[in-house]
Amino acid sequence: QVQLVESGGGSVQAGGSLRLSCVASEYTHNTYCMGWFRQAPGKERERVALIDSDGRTRYADSLKGRFTISRDNDKNTLYLQMNSLKPEDTAMYYCAADSDCYVVGDPGSYWGQGTQVTVSS
Repeated sequence: QVQLVESGGGSVQAGGSLRLSCVASEYTHNTYCMGWFRQAPGKERERVALIDSDGRTRYADSLKGRFTISRDNDKNTLYLQMNSLKPEDTAMYYCAADSDCYVVGDPGSYWGQGTQVTVSS
């Protein structure tokens, strides 16, 4: 059974930074495409960023330049560095994993339990 555990969320003022982490089971993390998603209250879940097993990344256009996704295979950990945070970044952030970047984030992907990020103005 694949397990993903997020951490690093919290409350921060606008303009601040946070780094989210997602620890994955060894097998999943080294071979799967992984991503960060977020969902704000009353809104649909949106994709934040993806990273494949070779380290290639994709970002939501609106977040380029502020968020950086990375992975450390030695530590089995996925990261999301978030800078210049805005109140509209407030959401529950989830990591997900799947065998292919075309399907990661689908209901059938593996999901963590989420970590809350709250940005105050």
